[in-house]
Amino acid sequence: MSSRTVISGGLVITASDEIHADVLIEDGRIAALAVPGTQNWTADRTIDATGKYVIPGGVDAHTHMELPFGGTFASDTFETGTRAAAWGGTTTIVDFAVQSVGHSLREGLDAWHAKAEGNCAIDYGFHMIVSDVNQETLKEMDLLVEEGVTSFKQFMAYPGVFYSDDGQILRAMQRSAENGGLIMMHAENGIAIDVLVEQALARGETDPRYHGEVRKALLEAEATHRAIKLAQVAGAPLYVVHVSAMEAVAELARARDEGLNVFGETCPQYLFLSTDNLAEPDFEGSKYVCSTPLRPKEHQAKLWQGLRTNDLQVVSTDHCPFCFVGQKELGRGDFSKIPNGLPGVENRMDLLHQGVVDGHISRRRWIEIACATPARMFGMYPKKGTIAPGADADVVIYDPHAVQIVSAETHHMNVDYSAYEGKRLTGRVETVLSRGELVITEREYTGHAGHGAYTPRSTCQYLN
Repeated sequence: MSSRTVISGGLVITASDEIHADVLIEDGRIAALAVPGTQNWTADRTIDATGKYVIPGGVDAHTHMELPFGGTFASDTFETGTRAAAWGGTTTIVDFAVQSVGHSLREGLDAWHAKAEGNCAIDYGFHMIVSDVNQETLKEMDLLVEEGVTSFKQFMAYPGVFYSDDGQILRAMQRSAENGGLIMMHAENGIAIDVLVEQALARGETDPRYHGEVRKALLEAEATHRAIKLAQVAGAPLYVVHVSAMEAVAELARARDEGLNVFGETCPQYLFLSTDNLAEPDFEGSKYVCSTPLRPKEHQAKLWQGLRTNDLQVVSTDHCPFCFVGQKELGRGDFSKIPNGLPGVENRMDLLHQGVVDGHISRRRWIEIACATPARMFGMYPKKGTIAPGADADVVIYDPHAVQIVSAETHHMNVDYSAYEGKRLTGRVETVLSRGELVITEREYTGHAGHGAYTPRSTCQYLN
């Protein structure tokens, strides 16, 4: 059964172009673009996008569905999380499979395939969290790269859980230098942070705001610097996740100025929220506990600047939701027991569009940091991340003039609060296609679990 869809009259925005064009979709792929009204295309379905943007579906390269953390689990399943992603104009996620200490990478990857398969509303891929570097793990990394899991995350934080020491990091980086994989780094000095946590609690400093005070920006910058130097020694590329501090941005900028293959990601929470949120009274601040932590407001301008100068290349969400009731509350009386993570997979595209409205970035840069660059960074371009003949028909009809108020009452993430409650945003997703199938139709969910397909990836497309 062949199917054809025409999207007519919209402004097509990609990372490189803005053109008024009609878009022809055939059998789940973009078939052609044409000057509006010049083609007599016949179609099973025509979508009028007059006055709207036609943009590639978002690629969120950093999510944690069903992640076990701190004695509980992230509250979004692959079903609820990918449905919420679609509502927010994201059509591909790359989630993190977890290797547990004492177990193989394969066991972790198989476990995540089992969670996701048949449950996703949109397409998905996996990174691999490497928690236990040994000779067997290093061999497995080669095999995973061959089968399309081409990125590996390591943690300089969370001693006793995910933590890798410098020697383990160096070994994994050396391996990725050989097999073409990309090391993703959570850059915080976890050993030093644990000392500061212990000291703060001993002083009776137990409220959520102290989470931000002990996870110091200097310790993010120090770890970022150290990760860069280890990657340089190994001759490996490096991707630093969830950069939150201006001091860490400076380390990335310096490395890139030296010509190193070093990349940086930030997240909407660091662009729009701050330590003011962590300090909200009555334990409300716990809603904003994530790592790296929120920073004082003056960091926001430096992060936006980094996105404009390309010292930061990607905005992902680090979506890792925990309900306030029963989950965040585990840390009452001890901030170190608050599960780390924020909900955001549904809000990213809209928040970044607000960045366009506010004059921080251009429309094309919006698409670049949210769609095209993450697709290239993780080996999915041009299948994902653009609107061009041959690309998957992952397309969003976006109303740039609609006004919305963000609220937990209306969002679709499986969590009992919104990190952006009450925020007024200009711009909203209207219709979403995933591989040519309607997932959101004029603000109504028409997708289904199981439509989303696992997407093997090639290696990072920014490397020679």
